[in-house]
Amino acid sequence: MTVYLVEDDEPVRKALARLIRASGYEIKTFASALEFIEFIRETTEVACLVLDVRMPGIDGLDLHNAMRAANVPIPVIFITGHGDIPMSVQAMKAGAVDFLPKPVQGKVLLRAIDQALARAALESKDFVEKKQLQACFDSLTPREQEVLALVVTGLLNKQIAHQLGTVEKTVKVHRARVMDKMEAASVAELVRFAEKLGIPSTRP
Repeated sequence: MTVYLVEDDEPVRKALARLIRASGYEIKTFASALEFIEFIRETTEVACLVLDVRMPGIDGLDLHNAMRAANVPIPVIFITGHGDIPMSVQAMKAGAVDFLPKPVQGKVLLRAIDQALARAALESKDFVEKKQLQACFDSLTPREQEVLALVVTGLLNKQIAHQLGTVEKTVKVHRARVMDKMEAASVAELVRFAEKLGIPSTRP
């Protein structure tokens, strides 16, 4: 696993890189948010990000918001020499692992990195699973997607048939195809998959 460091102050960047590298982590450094954005488009590494808040151009908070909007599963540790309580609250509410003042204490930073990488491993696994599920869902026909949405609400085949204006036999065929394409071994597993994809599993 890798630690990314985005810090525009070169002496601080080099000092933190030495600390992180000496603790056994692989480290990649960036002088700006824009430089990091160009890099992150091509990487699939399990990693965390140590991110300075105040930087020219795109600041750390804006970068973090952009990553969240793009569903980039990289936990963030903010560092700043100009932080305040409202800013730290904003960062933590946005999902940051920690918000650390400069000069950063080595032990505190390394502890935060451990926590961030543990979260990264879990979020990366979840991200990959969701991507695979989305591909399975996209392979369903529009009618099969309708059947899936109704199956996970707990409706019986005959109820689904009535709601879709078809016959129970046809619903059974669609249902079997849904289970096969979604690689679900049971309805309970199909419900879990649907929840990961944001498909409601309760009746409106």
